[in-house]
Amino acid sequence: MQATSMQASITQAFRAALLRFDEQGQAMYDSDGLLVIGPNAQGQAVVQAVGAYQALAAQYAHVPVTHWPGRLLAPGFVDLHIHYPQTDIIGSPAEGLLPWLERYTFPQESRFADPAHAMNVAQFFLDELSRNGVTTALTFATSHPASVDALFSAAQQRGLRLITGKVLQDRHSPPGVCDQPSADGRLDATENSLLQTEQLIAKWHGVDRLGYAITPRFAPTSSPAQLRGAGELAARDDSLWIQSHVAENLDEVRWVRELYPQSRSYLSVYDDFGLLRARAVYAHCIHYDDADRALMHRSGAAAALSPTSNLFLGSGFFDYAAAKAAGFHYGLASDVGGGTSFSPFRTMLAAYTVGREGQTKPGLSLTPQELWWQHTAGAARALGLDGVVGNLQVGCEADFVVLNPQATPLLARRTAQAENLAEFLFALQVLGDDRVVERTVINGVVKH
Repeated sequence: MQATSMQASITQAFRAALLRFDEQGQAMYDSDGLLVIGPNAQGQAVVQAVGAYQALAAQYAHVPVTHWPGRLLAPGFVDLHIHYPQTDIIGSPAEGLLPWLERYTFPQESRFADPAHAMNVAQFFLDELSRNGVTTALTFATSHPASVDALFSAAQQRGLRLITGKVLQDRHSPPGVCDQPSADGRLDATENSLLQTEQLIAKWHGVDRLGYAITPRFAPTSSPAQLRGAGELAARDDSLWIQSHVAENLDEVRWVRELYPQSRSYLSVYDDFGLLRARAVYAHCIHYDDADRALMHRSGAAAALSPTSNLFLGSGFFDYAAAKAAGFHYGLASDVGGGTSFSPFRTMLAAYTVGREGQTKPGLSLTPQELWWQHTAGAARALGLDGVVGNLQVGCEADFVVLNPQATPLLARRTAQAENLAEFLFALQVLGDDRVVERTVINGVVKH
């Protein structure tokens, strides 16, 4: 049976090759598998059964089966760090991070005070995520509440699991993006930014599949009072997320040292204000020492690795070997618009390249299975959503992609000669792009 559409409210089965991960992050593969999804008690589409077709076919003979021969069913990708307001500045040249922010980012973000503009970009942004197989994202908005409302509203309409938040930046920023006092003049910029954050949390956090992230842009653009207030908000509710940037660029690191001389390191600034804990995700984490890595592990915070962005802006290399030794959580992220592609395949390939450079143990070779895990189940674990998204085990939400290994002539030729799973997945990572993503299924419904 060939389905033309899917509904989250009915039980459905899909037959194709299957990729998923066990609790240790090891890849599990069925060359001829069956994925059965259906509603749970809350009406959410979840995985009800998964495994080899021959083992499950008889038990689910009463369920209509959609057969996709020659295709791979895999967990929807999880993007741990991306900027939706930077969609229109992807591929903009600059000398480095700070000049890039001044020349492109801040002028573009100032436009998001306009709700119509914010909604227009939000819709395009979510289309791009879906087209590239991304089904969960931790996303920056801007300092304007309208930017948050637009993205949450658009994501809610699509049934998407998405986390975002108003950017907090009350200093060292141009007027168009810097936090402003309240219209009645009763609150200064810092107080108003925190009140707006509280209001947005109350409006959106936990609604459908949406979550709120307390979002200081980065330490230089937040005053101590703002970081203190952000930490107090985080302490009230441990279901909230926290997101920011840390140790991305050496000029940035020096700037933070000047602004916060009392803190041991850039990362310690966030810890000093109560912003390091589980569900806190920090982008980049490049220029760390062993004490920083130990602090990440001890606090439960996670790193969002952004290899295409770091290569593009010349920021440096994430040290995989040292991170593994320290034992803290991490996962992959596109970091659009500093990142150069929405495609998880481009990100995984860049991560493989970074693994070869800048390591305490040079020449590290990340396996294709590990790279894929970092952009699915591993990223979900970093978000505190292990067993919820990023995998196709029983009970996981029914977000998955249908991949076509024959999407291009060269990819078809290479995958046909793959002798094992590692070669097959690596060919997809090296040669794949958005053309590989034939369908993106969100909450049991085809969205692309």
